[in-house]
Amino acid sequence: MHPGWRSLLPEAEELLDRIEASLPLEYVPASDLVMRAFESAPEEVRVVIVGQDPYPTAGHAIGLSFAINQGVALPRSLNNMMKELRSDLSDEYASGQLTAGGDLTRWVSQGVMLLNRELTLPGHRLWQEFTDAALRALVQQLTGRLVVILWGNHAAKAEPAVAGAVVLRSAHPSPLSASRGFFGSRPYSKANDALESLGLARINWSC
Repeated sequence: MHPGWRSLLPEAEELLDRIEASLPLEYVPASDLVMRAFESAPEEVRVVIVGQDPYPTAGHAIGLSFAINQGVALPRSLNNMMKELRSDLSDEYASGQLTAGGDLTRWVSQGVMLLNRELTLPGHRLWQEFTDAALRALVQQLTGRLVVILWGNHAAKAEPAVAGAVVLRSAHPSPLSASRGFFGSRPYSKANDALESLGLARINWSC
């Protein structure tokens, strides 16, 4: 964790120790990637995309919600995210900027936090306690300078923790629900419009 997060979450170490002691010997992502979403300083965050839990397929989960390593075939949820990206921002970006590559680390470098509510799979109920506490602390730290994107019912349960932020909600991008409210929701342009209304720079979502 970045030292800034340790300051925001003074009781986190004890909670994380309890979670670690309760996890099975094997889980995803690898232990050195579990806290990856917290590597950036909290004051650098402008947008949070809340996911559910890591990808179960070996080699997919990298500690960032919905993200994968480059060279890995896109999971179906991420593929749908890229489809919506191209549909949403086709008028804003030049041809070739909106690819199907799915490199979400380009978003992280601009202040997008990719946070799963549960940081390992198998999960643990205490993960939600931890990530909700992190979201509450972040909202308080940024005082009205944060946009939160909640996709699906599981992510929507975090909404009380982000009271005070600009919240964008829609269906999850999974194949089971994308056609029931994710496609056409335009989360990327809406997030940029919200950032501008808060006096913050837009995200370059191209990837």
